[in-house]
Amino acid sequence: MKMQTFELNNGEKIPVLGLGTFQMTPDQAQKAVVAALESGYRLVDTANAYLNEKAVGRGIKDSSVARKDIYLSSKLWPTVYTKADAVDETLERLGTDHVDLLFLHQPAGDYMAGYRKLEQAYREGKIKAIGISNFYGEKLQHLLEEAKIKPQVIQVEAHPYYTQQELREILRPYKTRLMAWYPLGHGDRSLMNEDIFTKLAQKYGKTNIQIILRWHIQMGFIVIPGSTDPEHIKANADLFDFELSASDMAEIKKLDQTKRYYMPDATREEQYAQMDMDFSSQK
Repeated sequence: MKMQTFELNNGEKIPVLGLGTFQMTPDQAQKAVVAALESGYRLVDTANAYLNEKAVGRGIKDSSVARKDIYLSSKLWPTVYTKADAVDETLERLGTDHVDLLFLHQPAGDYMAGYRKLEQAYREGKIKAIGISNFYGEKLQHLLEEAKIKPQVIQVEAHPYYTQQELREILRPYKTRLMAWYPLGHGDRSLMNEDIFTKLAQKYGKTNIQIILRWHIQMGFIVIPGSTDPEHIKANADLFDFELSASDMAEIKKLDQTKRYYMPDATREEQYAQMDMDFSSQK
């Protein structure tokens, strides 16, 4: 399998498909990273708050794929936005001298201090692209106005029930690429078993999940499904030998109903973002 890429607004190339490691234990993450890389994946996504960065780094080293051929992304947690060594400590946990994409994880705390930290790391070559995660509304507008280097990627919930049309229109002038989490609607069977996906799965000889993941790619979304099952990981990457037609995409578009599974709440985000986590204690 030859992995396809999208071009970011700074000219960097990012794989269209990656492995998400949210809610994976260190042992699960390490094994899943190896399985994904051996199955042709070239993008791996983690975060300070996932508490598995060290394991992701080990998985990369355990694989047969050279670090230079792997696109690695992680996220700074709000409690370290003002910490001087936050980026260097992230690199140390990952066991690498650079991260290809580093996000601010939440629009909480002193997020502009965090963004300035990312801009500095970008200029120093410690990161190759800047990302923001879960930003929306006034805080997104504020960041876009203040940012000297506009974000290359935003990571948000996106799936056929919720295509982030309004957000995409806001970001269109900046050519900020969308990376989708909850790409399968948080495992919602009512989404995955929609008649249109069953019909297209039969048409193309694929699974409903593969149809949805292919839809993400053709929407221009970077997609990061998470799985710890090697067979599922491999199947999730079997997306590059077919293409949904314009009429197929039009039928899927009818499902968009702005239904989301995560509802942003500013107060809750601020409280959650101040959770004290010892990132150095990872195994």
